[in-house]
Amino acid sequence: MSAFIDQHRERFGVEPICRTLGVSASAYYRRACGERSARAVEDERLLDVIRTTHRENYEAYGYRRMWKALLRAGEHVPRCQVQRLMRCNRIRGAKRRGRPWRTTKPDPAAVRPRDLVQRDFSAPAPNRLWVGDFTYLRCWEGVSYLAFVIDVFSRMVVGWQLAAHMRTTLVLDALRMAIGLREPGADFQLVAHTDAGSQYTSTDYTQVLDDHRVLASIGTVGDALDNAMAESWVDSIKTELIADRVWRTRPQLELATVEYIGWFNHERLHEALGDIPPIEFEQLHRARQRPISSNGSVAATSPSAADGLTTRRVRPRGVDFAANGAISAENAPALPVAGSGSGRHNRAQGTNGSPPASPLYGSDQSLAERIKTTTNNRGTHITRSP
Repeated sequence: MSAFIDQHRERFGVEPICRTLGVSASAYYRRACGERSARAVEDERLLDVIRTTHRENYEAYGYRRMWKALLRAGEHVPRCQVQRLMRCNRIRGAKRRGRPWRTTKPDPAAVRPRDLVQRDFSAPAPNRLWVGDFTYLRCWEGVSYLAFVIDVFSRMVVGWQLAAHMRTTLVLDALRMAIGLREPGADFQLVAHTDAGSQYTSTDYTQVLDDHRVLASIGTVGDALDNAMAESWVDSIKTELIADRVWRTRPQLELATVEYIGWFNHERLHEALGDIPPIEFEQLHRARQRPISSNGSVAATSPSAADGLTTRRVRPRGVDFAANGAISAENAPALPVAGSGSGRHNRAQGTNGSPPASPLYGSDQSLAERIKTTTNNRGTHITRSP
């Protein structure tokens, strides 16, 4: 366009040509003198920020999460601008590829506990419901297996283990890590929900659950929806960490996995939590639960095992379970309700903002009241009132 105007400007003039062609004469003059528009300058600056943020977050964010991350970082930009820049520069979020690999091998002769969750993946507080599973991760040296335990309340990964095998010790180590870091209290019953793999129905695994008074729950055989939250996390780590990357050795893959879990717990934005990280979601919950003294200040409480959980940092980003900053009850924003996106027993949220009732967590009955445990000379029997 500029070349055409330059060719005929001596005969017709710039303004008549621009008026006939329907273009801005000022834009032509600005382009001729080499001056860039404010929009082009801002787009170039924001594009650098988007590339940096995309790279620091495992190249996992699409335009919506990228926009949320930029807002949290102080970049008050419209979502359409972020979408346009990412589309024009081919910056995409992670997408899953590949064929499935079967790791769940049920034992037909095993006696399995019944499903106490019934696809209702919601919890009123931390350490009420855990879900667990394990999967494979590829590298040039072979296959590594990752077992993990997730707290349903905040989606936080509270226990994990990597090994070159998928024996019972793999899932046991992940469970022991979760129990050691998130020792449940005595005023409620913790439920650990898994699939029907033989590792989770083994005598060693069920004995550890009994020793720590954790109720076992197992979904039906061959139905991934009965453990949908754990399956969703498997898809997330393989899409955001494993896909489109090459891992040469198992130690390299294991270190990257630990770093990813630290990022997942502390920095990754979760739409189900109101676009905040799991650690921040739990901090807000604890700030709401602390007692208020007579003068209106938050009473000093000693941190329990479920409040301040820290493990050794691998990189400056860290994989500890508790942030340092304190959040006051007065300044804490409204706590979003972490519901489940799927399930046959999901219910609509009430007008009072309370989480939906479920077979395990009713609004008027505690879990301890709904589940009764009786012991006789033949073992322990667990029943649940309707």
